[in-house]
Amino acid sequence: MSRTPRPLPTPGRILRVDGVPLHVLTEGSGPVCVLSGGLGMAWFDWDAVAALLAPHRTVVRFDRPGLGLSGPAPAPPTLAAEADRIAHLLDALGHFGPATVVGHSLAGFHAEAFARLHPDRCAGAVLVDGSVEERPRPRLPRALRTAWAGGLAGALSAAGLPRVLGPVTRRLIGRVSTVGSHPPHPWERAGYRTSRVVKACALENATYLYQAAELAALRADHPMPGAPVTVLAAYDGSETAGQLRWLERQRALAAELGGRFAVAAPAGHLVMADVPESVVRAVLDLSGTGRDAAVPSV
Repeated sequence: MSRTPRPLPTPGRILRVDGVPLHVLTEGSGPVCVLSGGLGMAWFDWDAVAALLAPHRTVVRFDRPGLGLSGPAPAPPTLAAEADRIAHLLDALGHFGPATVVGHSLAGFHAEAFARLHPDRCAGAVLVDGSVEERPRPRLPRALRTAWAGGLAGALSAAGLPRVLGPVTRRLIGRVSTVGSHPPHPWERAGYRTSRVVKACALENATYLYQAAELAALRADHPMPGAPVTVLAAYDGSETAGQLRWLERQRALAAELGGRFAVAAPAGHLVMADVPESVVRAVLDLSGTGRDAAVPSV
């Protein structure tokens, strides 16, 4: 007789922020640092970074609406809403002072927007292999794209595909986005088999170019604050034209933001899994404490 697997213990807690139940974990002590993952990512993608950073910082991890263990949002994501969500989450946690924001991939847009829209709340920003769109031009009305994405997610869910393909797809994405060998996380299976997560991923993908366009417009009217910025680019060690071009685009982003450019190697797009110590060092170096803090490799 097969046994029903025990449900996994839920780490952290659920806070209602802007009407959405958000899954949040807070660890460590000291200055506050918020970690936000890329498109479709979850809190556990930051496990290794959080473990190394918590001795030096109060580390806040959260799942955006629909992802991980957070409830769905009433509307598709926008750049301004995601930047505001970070500020309102910090308010809900009682952290009213400046915080460092670390954004991976798509969340690099959110981290930069947070700095521009909430300059008094930003102590610094680290963009971890952040998304770059030099000339974003969405070609369809936003409402049409989001309606199509929501309908597709609904059709997949009605067919029962998220339960079967969700964890497998997530695992494959992890494999092609890293250069190291990483064991599967228990929550990969439990957290990616729901229609809620599938819809959230579809909507983030559908609104990607619109968020990029929002950021391009924001740059014209809202200057970056004086807080330090680091752009941390992934480098897998290859000399392909695509890899070298990506490094140049990341370097150009750092120059545009008036920030520091650094390379994490050897690493795939999921830098936090391959070289978490590089992310931690980038955070600590923002305030000049990196030279004094021991950051062991994992």
